[in-house]
Amino acid sequence: MKAINTKKAPAAIGPYSQAIQVGNLIYTSGQIPIDPSTGSFVEGGIQEQTRQSLNNVKAILEEAGTDMSHVVKTTVFLSDMADFAAMNDVYAEFFTQPYPARSAVAVKTLPKGAMVEIEVIAEL
Repeated sequence: MKAINTKKAPAAIGPYSQAIQVGNLIYTSGQIPIDPSTGSFVEGGIQEQTRQSLNNVKAILEEAGTDMSHVVKTTVFLSDMADFAAMNDVYAEFFTQPYPARSAVAVKTLPKGAMVEIEVIAEL
């Protein structure tokens, strides 16, 4: 087991790693829309927050030596399922066929009041 960390994604704010490598799989922690250069949420709504969350995932995967084309499973947490279509439009910019398996769920609240949090499992 190996921890993956990069300054190109928000630092962990608790007792967890940005990602863990086990064998040839990378498991990322959920990424919220924090811009690592400012430490703050990106400006805008669900689309901007989704894009930043996925850019954070992308940076972690690149640090691990893989990329978004090797993602096999995603989990998307939304604070409001009414944002699903707008989130999905941005999500589609990051993935090509064969698309990863995905779960998308609405939750009561997310860390720091985020609108979206995304975690992935990727292959090296």
